[in-house]
Amino acid sequence: MTTMEHDRLPPAPSTDWAYFLDVDGTLLEIAENPNAVRVEQALLQLLERLYRASGAVALISGRAISDLDRRIANRLPRSGQHGLERRDGGGRLWLHATPSAAKDRIRIALGPMLERYPGLLLEDKGLTLALHYRQEPALEEQVNELMARLIAEAGGSLVLQKGKCVAEAKPANFDKGTAIEEFLAEAPFKGRLPVFIGDDLNDEHGFAVINRAGGISIKVGPEPTCARYRLPDVEAVRSWLASALDG
Repeated sequence: MTTMEHDRLPPAPSTDWAYFLDVDGTLLEIAENPNAVRVEQALLQLLERLYRASGAVALISGRAISDLDRRIANRLPRSGQHGLERRDGGGRLWLHATPSAAKDRIRIALGPMLERYPGLLLEDKGLTLALHYRQEPALEEQVNELMARLIAEAGGSLVLQKGKCVAEAKPANFDKGTAIEEFLAEAPFKGRLPVFIGDDLNDEHGFAVINRAGGISIKVGPEPTCARYRLPDVEAVRSWLASALDG
């Protein structure tokens, strides 16, 4: 990842483009607990209006699709668990992995640490296992080292995905970039200029795919990135998306 020499605001959006949108930290403010996020009616209305105008809008999230469905219950295609599951524009569900026995062994091995530090939160999404340390930020190095060791002991079936105050064990070979590539091979996304907006380390895979496709990659926040454009925060993302509907 690199910081662009000149951080640039993205160009004015068009309803002719294909939009891929991360959720937490991009469309929604990050909460102390993933279950505590608030989804305002105004956001749901914005997404619905953009989908009606463009026809090519998809959510690209680390959350499970079942979780997304509870919080953002609309017609938008979506990918969950970092590309491991996907519901396409026709409503078909694609699963790229099955629950791993290695993941279960990691969950058991994390028990003593979870007992010692009650501020840690272990989230089992079905195909991935995420250890959140937002309420225990001093444990960042310890959490990442432990997760890396346990994943290495799994023998290559899982990889470590770092994010904002989270370390996640997930099956290899799929990520947000592969999810975007799959969408881009299908209607209604195929042939359109692709846009991806994200805020976290796990979004860099998606930015790389968008860059190779000649699209518009947008990083939310100040951290180093390979994205070509930048927006400062969630409010700016929503305002930029809404401006596509002003014409």
